[in-house]
Amino acid sequence: MLWGGRFSKDIDKFFLDFSSSIQFDINLLKYDLMVSRAHAKMLGQSGNITKDESREIVNGLDLIEAQFVAGNWNPLEDNQEDIHSAVENYLTKLIGDVAGKLHTARSRNDQVATGFRLWVKDSSRQLIDKIVELQKAFIDLSEQHVETIIPGYTHLQRAQPVSLAFHLLAYVEMFERDKTRLLNVIRDADVCPLGSGALAGTTLNIDREYTAKELGFSKVSSNALDSISDRDFVIDFLNACSVGMMHLSRLCEELILWSSSEWSFIQMDDSVTTGSSLMPQKKNPDAAELIRGKYGRVQGNYIAVSSMMKSLPLSYNRDMQEDKEPAFDSFTTFHNSLHLTKMMFNNISINVDRFKDELEGDYIFATDLADYLVSKGIPFRKAHQIVGEAVSYAISQNKKLNELSVTEFQQFDQVFDNSVYGCFDVSTSLDRKKSFGSPNPALLRQQIQKLKSKFS
Repeated sequence: MLWGGRFSKDIDKFFLDFSSSIQFDINLLKYDLMVSRAHAKMLGQSGNITKDESREIVNGLDLIEAQFVAGNWNPLEDNQEDIHSAVENYLTKLIGDVAGKLHTARSRNDQVATGFRLWVKDSSRQLIDKIVELQKAFIDLSEQHVETIIPGYTHLQRAQPVSLAFHLLAYVEMFERDKTRLLNVIRDADVCPLGSGALAGTTLNIDREYTAKELGFSKVSSNALDSISDRDFVIDFLNACSVGMMHLSRLCEELILWSSSEWSFIQMDDSVTTGSSLMPQKKNPDAAELIRGKYGRVQGNYIAVSSMMKSLPLSYNRDMQEDKEPAFDSFTTFHNSLHLTKMMFNNISINVDRFKDELEGDYIFATDLADYLVSKGIPFRKAHQIVGEAVSYAISQNKKLNELSVTEFQQFDQVFDNSVYGCFDVSTSLDRKKSFGSPNPALLRQQIQKLKSKFS
């Protein structure tokens, strides 16, 4: 133990097991070694230890990493309470008492906070890379389906016709916001707390700017007490993962609906579906269902850490050990879910003509019909009333809108003439859209080209 001098009795084995975090903070090994190397170099540069001692410590840390990668050292076998203790104890075995000088002007508090910030920055970048891969897949698929008509929904009721490309590009926009959240996480985590000590800095002459630069941080923290207490960057990371998983969950819900017999719009590949142990005909969208289900655990991780932090007095409290396992879990879950979502779309089969005939003349064109009346000088509110009455009449007659005669339309207003039937043509419905951001095919193709250039 790194703190044993004050105590006359060994820690209870049950308590040690209960309090140990090495099973999960082993994920920080790479970053702990980076922090220790930078700190050792700074101690040598600032004269707190000799340059020879600094080099010996750095070489020892390099050897630890090499032995870990080669499988010649397993920290989990060392019966240590955390990865930081395991590294320092193993370093002592390798290079002797000089290893004890590594902890000069440093607490585990600022050591852990620094390593964790490095992990959050690195993990956020990895998630951004995965999001970009998924965006590219969606953009490529969108290019093939600019004129594949599908119903757009509000309240899960058919609302207006759109295209599959338009629908997919909505998710590209969502994913872009996910990237922005992660970029904000990187920015806020890009502050180096190393040198803050336990909570109040150190009396020794150290160079915090040196270690910050060595570790790739853009600046050092300005208040040691806050530096040790701050876990906002973790909560922001967990929130970014949670919102990203929520977006994937919404997408997966739609895939599940679209793959049902009632929709019959897509077929998911055999590689990402399962069958039934009882019903031979079943093909279940399990990949989508699992992603949808895993949103709950990622949201739970965010709630767990924000709840854990809400009543903690400054500065460090052992409760804060509970910040890492949720972060590691959320990263892995979100990262793997992004990868699996891309897999689902790599080999998806789409029934391109599924809605083409079904939507011809459908009530889904009611808004187009109202716009038609507006173009003839009728105020929109009046046009809305007229079309509502026409739709109600068509339903009572068991007819589609394009099956009503001009005479029937003229029951509601004399302005109707034969030109009304142009409102119900599925093949031209999207071309009639004029506003930027609509599913107009020409506008969508321009948007797709801009996105392709952006991600090339």
